[in-house]
Amino acid sequence: MILSLNNVSLSLQGNAGMVDILHDISLDVGAQETLGLVGPSGSGKSSLLMLMGGLERATGGEVMALGQDLTAMDEDALARFRRSHMGVVFQSFHLIPTMTALENVATPLELANAPDAFERAEAELVAVGLGHRIGHYPAQMSGGEQQRVALARAAAPRPDILLADEPTGNLDQTTGEAIMDLLFGLRDRHGATLVLVTHSQELADRCDRVIRLVDGKLDRETRPTRIKGAAE
Repeated sequence: MILSLNNVSLSLQGNAGMVDILHDISLDVGAQETLGLVGPSGSGKSSLLMLMGGLERATGGEVMALGQDLTAMDEDALARFRRSHMGVVFQSFHLIPTMTALENVATPLELANAPDAFERAEAELVAVGLGHRIGHYPAQMSGGEQQRVALARAAAPRPDILLADEPTGNLDQTTGEAIMDLLFGLRDRHGATLVLVTHSQELADRCDRVIRLVDGKLDRETRPTRIKGAAE
């Protein structure tokens, strides 16, 4: 399995004491699978995604990624692992405002000492339709264009795992649909396993499997039925 969670729990300190966020979650995600995480607001979807990416540390259980125990790694080891194996896309774009689109995408490649960082960054920007925007800064781009830069940045290291947290949440319907197509295209082009949090039924229906969370617990699992020949 690419991702395996075994009896995972998460509790965080709140104003009134410890708050239980996730309860005894066990879940496997296979190679090149696309898993959707859905559920009401506050159900723990984003927290579960953060655990999968080592961006939040479980308070109980074990999180395995590519055979490595993320719960046993220190922060430096987690950062190196994410840099080598994961791409993460958030609802907020998290671009560096003082860097151009090209520099934003090239930065993680440079941190990984890739000798062709800027060439690969430019190729990814072209792939998401922004070849004409490589020298522009985030403030000079629309929200949809900024999310395309974020997608290119996540895909540039050719990650084994792509994690996306409400990637279309800040976008209008038309722009969101274009971003969905790009996200699934990146998955196919790089052969990555994709896990995404979404409130969009349309986006969930494009997944291989959908997990619904309620109150920090796995509620049910479904496998959307696609029309034969429908676009991925």
